[in-house]
Amino acid sequence: MNNHKNARLTIHGRSLLVRRIIDHGLRPAEAAQAMGVSTRTAYKWLNRFLKEGEAGLVNRSSRPRRCPHAVPVKMAQRVIKLRRQRKTYRHIAQTVGTSQSTVARILTRAGLNRLSHLEPAKPDNRYEHESPGDLLHLDIKKLGRFRQPGHRVTGTRQHCKNYGAGWEYVHIAIDDHSRIAFGSIHPNEKARSACEALIKAIRYYRGLGIRFQRVLTDNGAPYRSGAFKRLCRRLGLKHSRTKPYSPRTNGKAERFIQTALKEWAYARSYRSSEQRARHLLPWLHQYNWHRPHASLDYKPPISRSGLSVNNLLSNHI
Repeated sequence: MNNHKNARLTIHGRSLLVRRIIDHGLRPAEAAQAMGVSTRTAYKWLNRFLKEGEAGLVNRSSRPRRCPHAVPVKMAQRVIKLRRQRKTYRHIAQTVGTSQSTVARILTRAGLNRLSHLEPAKPDNRYEHESPGDLLHLDIKKLGRFRQPGHRVTGTRQHCKNYGAGWEYVHIAIDDHSRIAFGSIHPNEKARSACEALIKAIRYYRGLGIRFQRVLTDNGAPYRSGAFKRLCRRLGLKHSRTKPYSPRTNGKAERFIQTALKEWAYARSYRSSEQRARHLLPWLHQYNWHRPHASLDYKPPISRSGLSVNNLLSNHI
């Protein structure tokens, strides 16, 4: 029973009020004065007790028994049906013959006031392999070359000499279990570059004592090429590809790319793309050996490899 915090009577107080009137012979006005309530309240609880017994002393809902202005159930169902067809408030109101505010109330109660609620987000696809080397995620990020800082830094597009500078491609790799990452920059995203990037990554991880069994990539052209397939067979790697249009499957690589852009590529003003490229390996060392990782209980990724966190940069890049 949910009573008001300043309520004078609970169910036990109402029962005492009624007993004083019926059993002790007090007048309702006298019993009400003794309980600190109005005479009208005393008569209310007395009448309910005489009609319903002890059950009449229990709290009742304040909701009216009938509401002449309530929206008919069939109309509410029709509004929801039209909303599931991705109709707007105005369209639904004109079709059903009611106001937009009424449509909004119906859809809010049904949890369909936003179109995004019609297609709820899929649950997080979180998984982790048991040990380092079980799975290597691969992906590619395209970055623009530049000869001088662009408008992102200078704030103006005047006197910009970066037109026609071209692109460079960062081929990244990240271990599923430890989150140890590696990246190399190549002039394109063709099969040859993908193969060279995989060989560099495998050599890097073998220097840490990690040998891989599988690689996971998206469905990009370099990963579907025959050269990449032959390289995987030669290295003894089982190659798996994600389901089309499902980047969540390769989420660790996608998330690492976001971190790399924020903390390396766009973290400072570089004089040129060559200077940015020179900072990639030092940043990777900081990421692997020193940067706390939320999914690893705020420890660096190298903590899961069995190596010392204090290894020098020159020994591992």
